[in-house]
Amino acid sequence: SKRKLNQLVVDKHVSGWDDPRMPTIAGLRRAGYTPAAIREFCERIGVTKKDSSIEMGVLENCIRDDLNNTAARAMAVLEPLKVVIENYPDGQVEELEASNHPQNEGMGKRKVPFAKVVYIEQDDFAEVPPPKFKRLISGGEVRLRGAYVIKCNEVIKDAEGKITELRCSYDVDTLGKKPEGRKVKGVIHWVSAEHALDAEVRLYDRLFNVPNPAAEEDFCKVLNPNSLQVLTEVKVEASLANAELGSRFQFERVGYFCLDTEDSSTNKLVFNRTVTLRDTWA
Repeated sequence: SKRKLNQLVVDKHVSGWDDPRMPTIAGLRRAGYTPAAIREFCERIGVTKKDSSIEMGVLENCIRDDLNNTAARAMAVLEPLKVVIENYPDGQVEELEASNHPQNEGMGKRKVPFAKVVYIEQDDFAEVPPPKFKRLISGGEVRLRGAYVIKCNEVIKDAEGKITELRCSYDVDTLGKKPEGRKVKGVIHWVSAEHALDAEVRLYDRLFNVPNPAAEEDFCKVLNPNSLQVLTEVKVEASLANAELGSRFQFERVGYFCLDTEDSSTNKLVFNRTVTLRDTWA
């Protein structure tokens, strides 16, 4: 009810009526939901004279389907791990070409700079990999999306044993080609350290832990404690420097995001997660 939603605002469980976790038009808009997705949701649930409840996953699937077709692709590293490609020429920068959408050539292409030092996701490397791990491991190879195959030769750690850097080498003959005589199954995203932009990413999730919080005597007790995680050291590709407020993107292998319309500026990029790539609540 409106009274209960207002309590969330008053008690500062959310930032306001337009908080991306709120089930309001203002909240959905700021989260990156499109009018087309909301109309599709309305068509799917239909019209009834009786009160009914609909799984949140239905709405989330509507926006996934829409953004999968319409959102430009980009690369962002949420939890960066530094990778130094030791045999890459010092000072050299390549402008690699990447598609803005793999199934829609009409959305064009963009230039992605590649240099000696890149960032990858921390969880895309494992010193002791679990079974069926198809990313980078010590002594193993992986392909950087749209770029080269690299091999991890050395792991650098700090005094506390935390991995701070990887020393790798690249195969110059693998740009757009498969390496000869061996199979490289894994593909991971990356950004050039020299050209990457700093950004804040807000990982929004469902506000409640139960399907029908209105049925609870005290719905504040079923708030999801993990409904917002803020990452402040995110690195995003340089092409996002001129993105318009409210623009929607698929961060490859990560999820769908939009540039926040309230807190983002040219000096501080803030991206809100609209929805994950897959339904993690299923």
